[in-house]
Amino acid sequence: MTNKNEGLMENVKDQIVAAIKGAGDIAGASMDAITQTAQGAISNTAKVGGDLGGAATGLVKGAIDAAKELGLSAEDAASAAARGALNAAEQVGSTALTTVRNAVTGTIAGVKVVLKEPFKAKDEK
Repeated sequence: MTNKNEGLMENVKDQIVAAIKGAGDIAGASMDAITQTAQGAISNTAKVGGDLGGAATGLVKGAIDAAKELGLSAEDAASAAARGALNAAEQVGSTALTTVRNAVTGTIAGVKVVLKEPFKAKDEK
């Protein structure tokens, strides 16, 4: 499974770098691109029954690597990737949301991931 996650991380990093380089407003577009890429990746992973926790962690790592390559904030990139992953997981269901939230909470690749929105499953209080 490690090879799949490493491949995902590299693929996500490449997609994020390409999207940001093609955008005019680097600061604004970068976080949007990261969030959207993460949403799509988690949605697709869920559709094929893949490892959502591993995918979410790989997405955050890929976003951190892309941010470092582009000279952007690794913390903001990690947060944007986590937010996108959580948004997609919420659409899948409460178990997916819990799995992704647990995967992206804490420090990943040396970067503290700060979740900027309160993500709860609809049935949680």
